Amino acid sequence: MLDETIIQVPPMDQHNQTLISNVHPAGWSNPKPEGRYNLVVIGAGTAGLITASGAAGLGAKVALIEKHLMGGDCLNVGCVPSKCLIRSSRAAADVKNAQEFGIRSPKEVDVDFSAVMDRMRRLRAGISHHDSAERFKGLGVDVFLGSAKFSRTDQVEVEGIKLNFKKAVIATGARAVTPPVEGLKEAGYVTNENVFSLTERPRHLVVIGAGPIGCELAQAFCRLGSKVTIIERGPQFLSREDPDAAKILYEAFNRDGIHLRLNSTVKKVTGSGKEKKIQVVTDGKEEILFADEILVGAGRAPNVENLNLEAADVVYAKTGVIVNDYLQTTNPNIFAAGDICLAYKFTHTADAAARIVIQNALFFKSKKFSPLIIPWCTYTDPEIAHVGIYERDALKQGIEISTFTKPLKEVDRAIAEGDNEGFVKVHVKKGTDKILGATIVARHAGEMISEITLAMRAKIGLSTIAQVIHPYPTQAEAIKHTADAYNRTRLTPVFKKLFSAWLSWKR
Repeated sequence: MLDETIIQVPPMDQHNQTLISNVHPAGWSNPKPEGRYNLVVIGAGTAGLITASGAAGLGAKVALIEKHLMGGDCLNVGCVPSKCLIRSSRAAADVKNAQEFGIRSPKEVDVDFSAVMDRMRRLRAGISHHDSAERFKGLGVDVFLGSAKFSRTDQVEVEGIKLNFKKAVIATGARAVTPPVEGLKEAGYVTNENVFSLTERPRHLVVIGAGPIGCELAQAFCRLGSKVTIIERGPQFLSREDPDAAKILYEAFNRDGIHLRLNSTVKKVTGSGKEKKIQVVTDGKEEILFADEILVGAGRAPNVENLNLEAADVVYAKTGVIVNDYLQTTNPNIFAAGDICLAYKFTHTADAAARIVIQNALFFKSKKFSPLIIPWCTYTDPEIAHVGIYERDALKQGIEISTFTKPLKEVDRAIAEGDNEGFVKVHVKKGTDKILGATIVARHAGEMISEITLAMRAKIGLSTIAQVIHPYPTQAEAIKHTADAYNRTRLTPVFKKLFSAWLSWKR
């Protein structure tokens, strides 16, 4: 039986107690293993949960091991709490901007930060039963809570219990990286792993890193009433994204009142508690910032430590566990899925990888990861969603492309909604309608990108999208407009001349 004091998720209110009772219940008794498992899964984040439930549903004998909170980052410190916070911040922004729509609103929006965080904890707790130990036990999975390590190539040990397996899956995920800034650890900081435990709104939040996590939370906290400064060492937010998309986000952040420091580095941090002194160098000029909270969003590191991977003949590196295209490690009976081995550290990618692992571990090794077409979205306002290649990728690969762009300011529904900053940009192979990539900037770009992803997956060309009837008025019409623009390029002068002659003959 486990120590009831091991797991704490501050603040320990009713909601977090419910969360813990689901995803790491106190007093949980690990089952007695029987024989040899078809599959032992280490890590109960998205990849591990999908693998375990899918394999058990097929009749396999499955063991699932989790040392902390079932549900992993997505439920506990990632997608679920961040989107709850973002929704509240959007509500605050809508109230503030209501006068643009003829609605009288107060000049200052009164945000109850405590209530915002309480709502987030309540919703997270309500969702947590989906990932609960009891639910997976009911699915026929042997759930073990505790730290796991390999004891040999076909055996895992957890809390002194040895589990023999035919196949195993490593799905231990990744964690936030701490940048090597002098004094940062001593001064104290938060990451996505503990920022959702805040109960008081920071007066001044300094965000180090303008990647997806940094940008999403910076805008959310700003709209909820914090003064926010972003420090980014590069010349652009979301460095991997389309520069046109990043420019729109930059302008949106300026309107929200976020203080922006590009081409900047943090030299040193001193102080602690509510008085942190931050030395920042921007384009060679030094300045001092004062903040009561520092949020670090400087990337992720795979959780490969303490697994005793050497005993399992599993090779790993700083980037994580090494896998082939079948997500198989250097031990042919051990696979990996999710952030522990993938460059694309998204929940939906972990889900897709888990489905590949189920097929390859339990049946025939036939499914590959490389053919997957992976979209992603940064949930700022506006959102930035992307799939496939960028223009720079095409240039590097020597692929000639044609690009079709529809600004939202030319889309009726976007104009009516007041969401006319953004665009749909689609790249096709030059001379064809084969879609190679797309970027969408819109308030709900994440909802819109799937139409493009489906077309790419099904090998449907852009000209076919022009034949799809889209409800009017919707912002998704912008996708059809890019397809119409492609079709107009097919109307060459020679074709127009011949068609005009044919019409004259018909008269």
